[in-house]
Amino acid sequence: MGFKRVLIANRGEIALRILRTLRDMGIESAIIHGREDRLSLPVRMADFAHEIPRTNPLDSYLDIEAVVQAAKELQCDAVHPGYGFLAENAGFVKRLEEENITFIGPSADVISLLGDKIEARAAMENAGLPTAKGSSEPISDASVAIALAEEIGYPVIIKAAAGGGGIGMQVVEEASDFSSALKLCQSRAKSAFGDERVFVEKFIKGAQHVEFQVLADGKSAIHFGERFCSIQRRHQKLIEEGPWLTNEKRQEIGNLVCRGAESVGYSGLATFEFLRDENGDFYFLEVNPRVQVEHTVTELITGHNLVELGIRVAQGESLMLEQDEIEWNGHAIQCRLNAEDPREFVPSPGRLWECHFPGGYGIRCDTHAHPGYEMPGCFDSLLAKLLTWGKTREKAISRMKTALDETIITGVEHLVPLHRMIMDEKDFNSRDITIQYIENHQELVGK
Repeated sequence: MGFKRVLIANRGEIALRILRTLRDMGIESAIIHGREDRLSLPVRMADFAHEIPRTNPLDSYLDIEAVVQAAKELQCDAVHPGYGFLAENAGFVKRLEEENITFIGPSADVISLLGDKIEARAAMENAGLPTAKGSSEPISDASVAIALAEEIGYPVIIKAAAGGGGIGMQVVEEASDFSSALKLCQSRAKSAFGDERVFVEKFIKGAQHVEFQVLADGKSAIHFGERFCSIQRRHQKLIEEGPWLTNEKRQEIGNLVCRGAESVGYSGLATFEFLRDENGDFYFLEVNPRVQVEHTVTELITGHNLVELGIRVAQGESLMLEQDEIEWNGHAIQCRLNAEDPREFVPSPGRLWECHFPGGYGIRCDTHAHPGYEMPGCFDSLLAKLLTWGKTREKAISRMKTALDETIITGVEHLVPLHRMIMDEKDFNSRDITIQYIENHQELVGK
């Protein structure tokens, strides 16, 4: 039995993306919103809208009981969390289960497991995925951490067990730095996640960030290949593209991630993230149990609507595709057009006086922005996702240059100038890219 009405518990471009898919599927759309988003495109286009007024704008999207009550009042069969906010909150999923409302994503138990980086690391290692050498339990004593580091070799990295977004991470080069680094990471983890547990693992030098897109139905899993996400600032991605690997390596890692998803009974969309060292070896990083910002790259090169597939699985459908039906065609690149200072990456809120995004063959733009839109300073700075597709990577880059040159945004600072310079940069064009790309190319940000 399909859903009749789905509540979108999110805002911005992803809310609009989900809304459009619901319309394609003949499902009614409802949405929650705060005061700042009352005139936004997703709210204006939804069939039903429910305001959750709060003094702190974030609370409109983070108040679990208020969101659950909205779903009940609007008589929604299901809730789609998008990404961020409550998308990885096991308590939210449990509350929906208590009200007999479907959460479009994995179960609360699976979210809890994957949200604990130590437990997730152990589970994926048991499933056969490669992991970096490190601790199998939390570490709170500097002497224990030093002994482990001497065993696996410096440099090592301290990570928050409940972490994400690079918060509570610190690279340690020598034993004398451990005590202060450990306390700092514990403090940051406690402040950000309410959980001071940290663990230690080998730091991968010269690493590339590669992730795999997976869809599972609780029993079986298939993958849609990889995305390359190494161009980042402050551990947040700026440019994503795909494909990146050879067919043989894609099949090898793809088989492993499907095995990992099946081992925990995963249901829905998931992204398995890896670091790839300079020798080409892969090391499991984490699983993101939700739709990713960059799912759009995979949609362009495979031709499948991932958001729709995730909704169909949540409706109780078994996997509607076999692995050998997934094919990869051409190359796609995504640039995140954040409303930020392109030198310091500081958010730049304000009103968009002029706003034009490109179109045409091989170009896609996912955005909630429009002329007159007031970009709030209290939410994520993502303004638009600009994508280009080409038969080859070179063609996709060429098309992205054209698309960026056509883009007009006035009223806020943005990253279009930075993306345009990257498209011309020789290391980017020669695929000589690691997660240190931005810090190794300070000339791009005027430093």
